[in-house]
Amino acid sequence: MTDPLARYNAKRDFAKTAEPAGTLAPGHVPSTGSGQASFIVQKHDATRLHWDFRLEIDGVLKSWAVTRGPSLDPAEKRLAVRTEDHPLSYASFEGTIPKGEYGGGTVMLWDRGTWSPIVGKSAKDLDKGHLHFVLDGERMKGEWLLIRLKGRPKEKRENWLLRKIDDADAGGTDSLVDEALTSVATGRTMVEIEEGKPALSSPSKGRGTKAQARRGPARRNPKGLPAFREPQLCTLVDAVPAGAAWLHEIKYDGYRALVAVANGKAKVFTRKGNDWTDRFLAVATAAAALPGSALIDGEIVSFKDGKPDFSTLKDAIGAGGAMTMFAFDLIEQDGEDLSALPLVTRKERLRALLGEDGEALRFSEHVVGSGEPLFHQMCAEGLEGVVSKLADAPYRSGRSKAWTKTKCVQRQEFAIVGWQPSEKRRGFASLLLATCDGGAWTYRGKVGTGFDAATIEDVAARLAPLARDKATVKAPRALVRGARWVEPELVAEVAYGEVTPDGILRHASFVALRADKPAREVATERAVPPPPAPDLPTVSSADRLIFPDSTVTKGDLAAYYAAVAGIMLPWTGGRPVSLVRCPQGRARACFFQKHDAGSFGPHVHQVPIPEKDGSTENYLWVDDAAGLVACVQMGSIEFHGWGARNDALETPDRMVFDLDPDEGLGFAETKKAAEHLKEQLAELGLVSFPLLSGGKGVHVVVPLTPRAEWPAVKDFASRFAQALSAAEPDRFVAQAAKAKRQGRIFIDWLRNQRGSTAIMPYSARARAGAPVAAPVSWTELRTLDTATRWSVTDADDLLARAGSRALAGWGIADQVLPDL
Repeated sequence: MTDPLARYNAKRDFAKTAEPAGTLAPGHVPSTGSGQASFIVQKHDATRLHWDFRLEIDGVLKSWAVTRGPSLDPAEKRLAVRTEDHPLSYASFEGTIPKGEYGGGTVMLWDRGTWSPIVGKSAKDLDKGHLHFVLDGERMKGEWLLIRLKGRPKEKRENWLLRKIDDADAGGTDSLVDEALTSVATGRTMVEIEEGKPALSSPSKGRGTKAQARRGPARRNPKGLPAFREPQLCTLVDAVPAGAAWLHEIKYDGYRALVAVANGKAKVFTRKGNDWTDRFLAVATAAAALPGSALIDGEIVSFKDGKPDFSTLKDAIGAGGAMTMFAFDLIEQDGEDLSALPLVTRKERLRALLGEDGEALRFSEHVVGSGEPLFHQMCAEGLEGVVSKLADAPYRSGRSKAWTKTKCVQRQEFAIVGWQPSEKRRGFASLLLATCDGGAWTYRGKVGTGFDAATIEDVAARLAPLARDKATVKAPRALVRGARWVEPELVAEVAYGEVTPDGILRHASFVALRADKPAREVATERAVPPPPAPDLPTVSSADRLIFPDSTVTKGDLAAYYAAVAGIMLPWTGGRPVSLVRCPQGRARACFFQKHDAGSFGPHVHQVPIPEKDGSTENYLWVDDAAGLVACVQMGSIEFHGWGARNDALETPDRMVFDLDPDEGLGFAETKKAAEHLKEQLAELGLVSFPLLSGGKGVHVVVPLTPRAEWPAVKDFASRFAQALSAAEPDRFVAQAAKAKRQGRIFIDWLRNQRGSTAIMPYSARARAGAPVAAPVSWTELRTLDTATRWSVTDADDLLARAGSRALAGWGIADQVLPDL
């Protein structure tokens, strides 16, 4: 029998390399069937950076070198060159292969997990040149394909293509390789592995589109778990609210819950404040792993046939089955009450806190505007409906019209007030239902379908000790003849087709019992018309052309900012801003304004900030669409923001490197420069994101967990820019003097000091054509030929893009500055 590892051993001198010698694992059972086996991916900086993809088959690791790394984009087919089989012991190898040896360079354990062929296939399909399989790794998940290309004459190695199948784990970018920068085993970057630095005590797990590159030390809350607070509730409406002021989420079929987290512990509360941690233990365990302290709002569900199903959740609670919490709001974090912040800001902080979705804890995605299409999609897929929320609204306990729900199927809770016997089956024929309106019980009809035998037996047993002789509720005698009455303590979730004019349910079907709401609080829900869009400040001279080389008016600009407020406020809201004001339009005099004594009106706020000379100045800030429009009314076009928020002014939450090309350079050179910065930052373990400036250049944005103070961030940015300039002086310059920029790109790091600002995502620019600063992915950037791709006339396109795969997780990473 030929030794499958002979080629591996022949290529290596094990006296010089720390790689394991190639021996077959004793007693290993070959993995050629349909069961699970292991897989790993190793990032390998050899002659050329690549990712080694390895599948356990027949007692060895079948291996491919993927030159650009795996992509989440199903449209991307990545070349995967077949290499020699490796021993199973190689699956734990991480370190440096000496230069001059085969494969010399740094090796990182970049991903690991299990794999299995899809149902009906096996690993033997590899010999046929086509392998369809499922990965369950820390970074790579879902269905993938390996396809062998037809060989060419004199070709020494097999060339294959690795491609992601379009499923729930797919994406639209290169976020896997762009954002997952540390080892899943040791938490180290490539530079740290090369330098032989020790493993981190708590390595960051693999991240995909919502990267978590390098965590700082765990944050502790000496006050312990946040206290329960009454959740915000939705108003039932008969149509989805229209307009860009609203964001829309899927309405999940489950239990509403608040989760309190602190110091490695978690507690799960029902919407009435009951401690149900023991019933939702999987959710509590997942939440306990989050850093710092938090109070999170969400819905806990279980799935049946890929859809949330309340009955399945009830079974999961009793049997310890699988369940998932879709988290949609962050009320407190690290001792800070976030309830006054706009919803979009709270959600972005929640997204950053949660990181990559897990089995038991996931971020609830949303779309801004376009609620009606989402509603029709949910109904077509058999889901409950849509929840709509004002994007800039605070969190307020109790029911309000700032949160609404639109249902595909009529469903609500009813108190069980009695039952009617059955002549054909044990238990009961139907349950009698009521609501408590104004303190009095009102009969709402009966439900006799939706039960299986086990449910009838369970409900009947629960009703028996609640029996009473007197009628619980007034009802037409003919409808309740023979009824057995009970104390109204049990609550049933019931679906129904319609309600008669006298309030009786028709076509009712039992869903499940609910234990998270007292029967006395079950009231009739009546759908009301959706609330109108919030009033915005009046814009005078709305027809004035403020971009004379286009048709864009002051009114158009105000409408643009009102439309994109939901995607702009997460970046602009709650931080000091400087405005570029052009009261007579961009063709006339424009100026910066950062201070205000209240002349902008009530929608634009002031935050007092100490200056160097000991004085205090009021800086401008906004937190809603009305604030953005009020600034436009005062002649503002551009919004530039600090690198820190009002609540943490001395600890920046981002760095920005503005790549400003000399007049003679084209956009192609700027794109390549941005890509180079991304790669250099990645070597240090920092994830970055590109922002089209809406001018000539590109901003490379580096999110930061706000720990380091301004002097440290400024020092890092300065030394990083100067190091790049020193390494390639003909390409880069780190000094602001224009005389030194000729033929080069200025790396403007000066934005990263206290009081400096940078253009905000989605801000308009006071430039020809009314362009806007637009977030893009690194994949998209490679295809663009201008930094002014989008303008204020493209609000609909920008809103659609903001919820797309391409921008999923843009600007989000929990990471701290490394040592330089």
